[in-house]
Amino acid sequence: MMIRPAELAAIKAGTIDLAFRRWARPRVVVGTRMRTAVGVVEVTSLEQVSVSGLRAEDARRAGAPSLAALKEALAARSSEPAWRIGLTYAGPDPREALRESVPDADEIAAINARLDRLDAASPHGPWTRETLDLIDLNPTVRAPDLAARAGRETADFKKDVRKLKDLGLTESLAIGYLLSPRGEAVVDAGLPAPRDRAPRQDGTPLPRTIGAPATRALREAGVSTLEDLTSYSADQLAAMHGVGPIALTRLREAMAERGLAYAGE
Repeated sequence: MMIRPAELAAIKAGTIDLAFRRWARPRVVVGTRMRTAVGVVEVTSLEQVSVSGLRAEDARRAGAPSLAALKEALAARSSEPAWRIGLTYAGPDPREALRESVPDADEIAAINARLDRLDAASPHGPWTRETLDLIDLNPTVRAPDLAARAGRETADFKKDVRKLKDLGLTESLAIGYLLSPRGEAVVDAGLPAPRDRAPRQDGTPLPRTIGAPATRALREAGVSTLEDLTSYSADQLAAMHGVGPIALTRLREAMAERGLAYAGE
C-alpha cells in the first residue's frame, strides 16, 4: 500500500487516521504493519464503503481538502470496490535500533550464514558481500550508479539492498546508501584489519522525504543534519536551487519533533 510522504507525516502526527483506496480485493488486513519513511504504520480497520455515503469527516480524517476532492480521487477505477482503511502510527522502524547494534562474534557468524543463504538463492550468483563492499566504498552514491558498477539493473539491485537493510546492515539515504555500524562490523570481520572510514557525522540525518534535489542542494551547502539547518533561515534555504516549499515543510516538521527550528523562528 503506497502512502505519500505528506500523508505519512500526518499519520505520524495523528492528524490523519484514514485512507481510501479502489482495490479489486483488499491488499492489507487489520494488523498489517508497514515499514515506511517515518516508521511503522499499522492498519487498524478495513471495510468496503459506498463512495456516495462518504461524509466530510471522512475527508478530514483522510487529509483530503474536501469531500468533493476525496470523491474525485476515488472516481478512477470506479468499477472496483472502495475501501476505508484505518491507520495509526505504531512507532519507529525496529531496523533503526538493529542498525546501531554492533554484533559479537556469534552474531556475525549467524549473519554470514544468512548472507550465504541469500547468495545461494540468487539467480545471478553471490552478491551480498560485493554489494556491502560497494556501498561501503561508495557511500551516498546514487543507486543507479552503484547498480551500473555492479553490472546490474537498478530495480533488481535496489531489491537486493532492501534485503540487506532488513538485516540491519545498510541505511537508505535520500541519495544512495550507507553501511550501518552493524554492517561495518560484518564487513570488517571479513577483512585483515578494520577499514578506515570517514567519521560518522553527529546529529540527525536529513529526512529522506525531502527528495533528491533538495538533498543535493543542502549537501552542496555543507548541510547534512537537522542540527545544521538551525543556522539557516527558511528564506535562505528557499533561495537554494532544489529546495522547494514541500522540502521546507518536511524539514520544519522533522526539526520540530526534535525541538529545533530555522534561524529566526
